[in-house]
Amino acid sequence: MQFSKLRLTGFKSFVDPTELVIADGLTGVVGPNGCGKSNLLEALRWVMGENRPKAMRGGGMEDVIFAGAASRPQRNYAEVSLLIDNAQRLAPAAFNDQDVLEVIRRITRDVGSAYKANGKETRARDVQMLFADASTGAHSPALVRQGQISELINAKPKARRRVLEEAAGISGLYQRRHEAELKLRGAETNLNRVDDVVEQLDSQLGSLARQARQAKRYREIGTELRQSEGLLLYRRWREADVARQTAADELTNATKAAAAAQTEATQALKAREMAEGKVPPLREEEAIASAVVQRLTVQRDTLADQEARARDQIETLRSRIEQLGNDIDRETGLNKNAKQTIKRLARAQDQIEKASLRHEEKITSAHIASRHAAVIIPDE
Repeated sequence: MQFSKLRLTGFKSFVDPTELVIADGLTGVVGPNGCGKSNLLEALRWVMGENRPKAMRGGGMEDVIFAGAASRPQRNYAEVSLLIDNAQRLAPAAFNDQDVLEVIRRITRDVGSAYKANGKETRARDVQMLFADASTGAHSPALVRQGQISELINAKPKARRRVLEEAAGISGLYQRRHEAELKLRGAETNLNRVDDVVEQLDSQLGSLARQARQAKRYREIGTELRQSEGLLLYRRWREADVARQTAADELTNATKAAAAAQTEATQALKAREMAEGKVPPLREEEAIASAVVQRLTVQRDTLADQEARARDQIETLRSRIEQLGNDIDRETGLNKNAKQTIKRLARAQDQIEKASLRHEEKITSAHIASRHAAVIIPDE
């Protein structure tokens, strides 16, 4: 299997779309520690179906998505695309329709990963079998990671045997044998389940036989019931036919009665027409009488309104007369109080004037005494 190109987008440190061209011969990637050389090998393992987070040096599979940096935000997905040269058409039949086979694995946060092969959705197992048939894959010894050579030297015989089987190109057969064994185990499980179902069906046979007898009895009772219903319906039909005949006789009698009533109605119509000829003069008299009554009614209503207004005016005048009497009594009382107040004020005024005169006399005496005292003081 010849790899031709590896594309990475958002995978670990490869935040920008990056392409690694794998040309014929030897292709090398050289750089200092931490530049991402191991990420290329992990991307190759990941796109071939690696599902162990520890193999990706992370705690979860979503750790392969670029987690962000001081100057770059994190990404929500990571995608790795592997282009394989299929010019010799050695791929399995499901993937052998083009000269270039493109396998894409994409993982999205909180969604999971999905695979595509040549633009079509495919299962992870199909992708793993594709690489297993070519004696490679995510766990292939051909992908040598850091420290793996010393592990192979010190490996157990079982691990060395796996390396030899991988080199011999029979690992895909072991993978398919494993798939076949899983299918056989599933078939055995299904057979055991079938035995359980057969036992359950045997236990249900007795119940079904009893139900069959009940169904047979039900059909017999149903037949008898239908016969009884038929007899009942026939009897009802006979009763309905007798009732129909009776109704027909009654209809004939009613038709005759209706004809007689029609004759009477015709005669009544003629009498009504004669009576209608006498109605117009009576209606004219009624109209005249109605006009007279209407005029008298209007006059009566007018007189009633005038009487009501007169009564209202009388009541209003009575109220005013009563109010004026009350006002006169109140004013008389006020005048009496005012006269008494005037007399009291006059007496008070006389008292004030007398007190004022006595006060002035006292002030004058005091003034004369003070002047006399002022004249005597210098002699002393």
